Amino acid sequence: MGIRQPLLIFAVAVLLNYPWELAQAPLYAGLGDFRVALWHCFLSSLGDGLLVLLIYAFGWIALRRREWFDQPGASGYLVMLTVGLTVSVGIEWVAVHLAQRWTYTEYMPRVPGIEVGIVPVAQMLILPPLIFRMVCAMQRKWTRIEP
Repeated sequence: MGIRQPLLIFAVAVLLNYPWELAQAPLYAGLGDFRVALWHCFLSSLGDGLLVLLIYAFGWIALRRREWFDQPGASGYLVMLTVGLTVSVGIEWVAVHLAQRWTYTEYMPRVPGIEVGIVPVAQMLILPPLIFRMVCAMQRKWTRIEP
């Protein structure tokens, strides 16, 4: 599959993360203007695509299989959840508390003690398994089509 597989993972990740980003936009301060939210959420979904590629790379390294997500088993799901949780909590904490890149509205539910948004953390726990499953389904379909 070569470079096509990471590109497919990235594309599917961006396409699935964009609606999530749009849905959670009201939980962030400053995204009241719809046009601003559309652009900001698009850029955020590109970053999310890179984060899913990071999960893919960690899985490849940890499980020593390029296609580890095709049949992830317990260890593959553990990689997805561990890396997704670590990356999402880390990014949210740094962006909110250190860099002050964004702030939450009063409607954002937060993880007690570390005060990071539950919704963006859940995003990197819920979407990567769906993304990898979709990529596998697409690859299987294309493999049946190709001679």
